[in-house]
Amino acid sequence: MTVRFEDIREAQARIAGQVDRTPVRYSRRLSQLTGVDIWIKFDNLHFTGSFKERGALNRLLQLTPEERKRGVVAASAGNHAQALAYHGGRLGVPVTIVMPEGTPFVKVDGTRAHGANVVIHGLDFSASTEEAHRLRDEKGFIFVSAFDDEGIVAGQGVCGLEFVEDVPELDALIIPIGGGGLIAGSAIAAKGLKPDIKIFGVEAARYPSFTARRAGKPPVCTGQTIAEGIAIKAVGDIPFALADALIDEVFVCEEADFEKGVALLATLEKTVAEGAGAGGLAAILAYPERFKGMKIGIELTGGNIDARMLAVVLNREMVREKRLIVYRILGDDRPGMLSAMAAVIGGLGGNIIDVVHNRLALDVPAKGAEFDIMVETRDARHAEEIGQALKDKGYELRMG
Repeated sequence: MTVRFEDIREAQARIAGQVDRTPVRYSRRLSQLTGVDIWIKFDNLHFTGSFKERGALNRLLQLTPEERKRGVVAASAGNHAQALAYHGGRLGVPVTIVMPEGTPFVKVDGTRAHGANVVIHGLDFSASTEEAHRLRDEKGFIFVSAFDDEGIVAGQGVCGLEFVEDVPELDALIIPIGGGGLIAGSAIAAKGLKPDIKIFGVEAARYPSFTARRAGKPPVCTGQTIAEGIAIKAVGDIPFALADALIDEVFVCEEADFEKGVALLATLEKTVAEGAGAGGLAAILAYPERFKGMKIGIELTGGNIDARMLAVVLNREMVREKRLIVYRILGDDRPGMLSAMAAVIGGLGGNIIDVVHNRLALDVPAKGAEFDIMVETRDARHAEEIGQALKDKGYELRMG
């Protein structure tokens, strides 16, 4: 089994006019911040919110008339699901999707809204895949893998074609790796147009399946990650065979890197990215010296992040930057204490968000109280200035 450059060209022609050609733009703000020339491909602007549409449509268009009548089944955490559901609905192909428990509501609701039958089964992608295989055998559906399928890989490779066609001067692409379909197809396409372009992958530290397979070790994959779109315990056999020789390096990033990437894309680029979609930027933030002076294309794979999770990420980034800080102060439990502390904070321009009194902590005197005062500040220096002012007034800060 193989996917050739010509197969990706054929996929590009096959899906033309039915899937958006997403824009590639130079990011002045992120380039200034990182010292790397960064171009972003905004695949979060697809109708279903992710890059998955190219592969899903290409695969559906390759079904025989008889297979179309039988319908398809797939396991997906959301983006492949929505892409199959949308284009299956357009083409009159029945679609059943098995999703793991805990899949973000925005992805479950989006898949159902496109007309698919959604089955919630299993704690992770592997268990959902097993259920999808069972339904395939029981119902006679055609199983469409999210990544381990030549038609899917060829369709996803159109992303790499578009990227290098639009910005031929790129030195490298950074592409998130889950099952490997996107990086395999894009690597074949990009190197077919520009043989010396470098291909970098990025994985979540909790799901380094490609890295482990390259090293000949069993992957250690566990736990929750904000990059659930690439939380795959085993990279696909077809993508790995195609991509391994074409990928120059794979970078493994921690949760904080993905969170910071999501926050920076929202605040600087004014665009919404899910955790996996921010993977390219996460790699640059985590390994800045590796990319210095290079022209890098990052694939913003999708924007289907739950609104609550986006709010959590943005607030957590404010905490990291000390623009949101809790001052824990031990003081006397008497009238006017809170007012006096608030006067110090407010006098320096801090905005009090929340106050919690704790009178029952056993390490607090019976006539005392512990005050947790959450304050919005301008930056870390401002936060330190307020903390020092509270200390200068004689307040005992336990945390700040």
